Amino acid sequence: MYLIAFPLLLVPFALYNMVAFLLDLPLDTTLFRFSVLSGESLAVNIGDLLVILGVLLIYLEILKATRLAAKAVMDHLLSLMLLAAMVFEFVTVQRAATSAFLILIVLSFVDVITGLSVATPDARRSIALEPDQMSAAG
Repeated sequence: MYLIAFPLLLVPFALYNMVAFLLDLPLDTTLFRFSVLSGESLAVNIGDLLVILGVLLIYLEILKATRLAAKAVMDHLLSLMLLAAMVFEFVTVQRAATSAFLILIVLSFVDVITGLSVATPDARRSIALEPDQMSAAG
């Protein structure tokens, strides 16, 4: 799988920065509307769409974390670096202080914690003790 060692949540993070800084659009800009059965019209804005994309990508990240791969350590490290960059941007850049960005940070945190939670039991399972090591340890 080519997506190993690439944090997928980098995609909504990059799109957020492109919308906020390059396009200079407010995140509450409505992209489209659709009607639901109750007759109400639901407006979907840019921030909502980025959060939806983040939720879908966190599912793929969890799938990646459950697979054993040689690049898993690099994947976790890059996810942790992405989380640190997102938190830094959130607390230092005024345009990043939105609820959509905060939700993306929470998704990134879930990615890091899930990766570590899934990898730790696998790492313990891969440690094998030889019979003479077991008697020395006990």
